[in-house]
Amino acid sequence: QVQLVESGGGLVQPGGSLRLSCVASGFTFSNYVMNWYRQAPGKVREWVARIGNLGDWTTYADSVKGRFTISRDNAKNTLYLQMNSLKPEDTAVYYCNANRGNDYWGQGTQVTVSS
Repeated sequence: QVQLVESGGGLVQPGGSLRLSCVASGFTFSNYVMNWYRQAPGKVREWVARIGNLGDWTTYADSVKGRFTISRDNAKNTLYLQMNSLKPEDTAVYYCNANRGNDYWGQGTQVTVSS
């Protein structure tokens, strides 16, 4: 049974930091490119960041470049998103995604950036 379980969301003030985690099970994590997406209220889900299956390359949406860092630990079947210099417009539900032709999704974790 495939599972992706996100954690680490919460309420943070503008300029603050959060680290999201996504623990994978039920598939060979190291074979999959992994992504973070987010969905703000009333908006479509948008892609945030991507990492190669071996962690040797990363790409980012322009809106988060220089502030967010995606990483992975294949020994722990875990994906991370380090989010720094958070802005109110980063408020959204954040989802991890595993992609290798087919897609697996987690249930999401809420991130709220507000003073």
